[in-house]
Amino acid sequence: MMKLDKIPQIKYTNSDNFFLLSGPCAIESEEMALRIAEQIITITDKLEIPYVFKGSFKKANRSRIDSFTGIGDEKALKILRKVSETFHVPTVTDIHEVSDAAMAAEYVDILQIPAFLVRQTDLVVAAAETGKVVNLKKGQFMSPESMKHAVTKVTDCNNEQVMVTDRGTMFGYQDMIVDFRGIPTMREFAPTVLDITHSLQQPNQTSGVTGGRPDMIETIARAGVVNHVDGLFIETHFDPASAKSDGANMLNIKYLEKLLTNLVSIRKTINNF
Repeated sequence: MMKLDKIPQIKYTNSDNFFLLSGPCAIESEEMALRIAEQIITITDKLEIPYVFKGSFKKANRSRIDSFTGIGDEKALKILRKVSETFHVPTVTDIHEVSDAAMAAEYVDILQIPAFLVRQTDLVVAAAETGKVVNLKKGQFMSPESMKHAVTKVTDCNNEQVMVTDRGTMFGYQDMIVDFRGIPTMREFAPTVLDITHSLQQPNQTSGVTGGRPDMIETIARAGVVNHVDGLFIETHFDPASAKSDGANMLNIKYLEKLLTNLVSIRKTINNF
């Protein structure tokens, strides 16, 4: 079973708080990444939340061919490294191809497998063989029980540093739901994260741009904490409307401190049960 304190540079592992993976959907520029990271770290230091900066170095799963995919692989990965070196925090990014694994592992601490690729054995194995922590996103089409097999692919590569993330399940063609019954199931075989913002996506819109319900972020987050998730995943931006990816479901960073403060209070309460 993965141990949180094995993640390089992570802090507050003895705080009994949930850990947090948070940052922008995609790396748009160095200034943007550093600005967001600094604001989140100020909050997580205050609340003693173990924190990992999240940013995609490229976006492969896009609705339209003209959608933003990135600023350049190496350029974005160097920005992720700069965030880590500047603020002394671990970083996570998602990979999409086998060749991405070794390349991204040179720059970040956690490799994330996107939900739509989590059954791709070669990709999961390539991530595991880097020796980095692997975050497996549950496919929108998969049961919680089936994620055990994805976890086993990592541990069979002699890598125990694996966690799973629920990001909702498809409900019809254009909506997602979170089945909270899956949290205790997945926690039996790996630390479990709830991806709040992607769980509120509304994909497959006729415009070709994914929609979302950011007004429900606190509702889903509260329910996750009450149900003992180990970690939370929240994408955030100082101007979601202008974000180049997933702006429709991201949290405006000005609301992050209040949200996390409320969630930490809930966590302290349930720790007594």
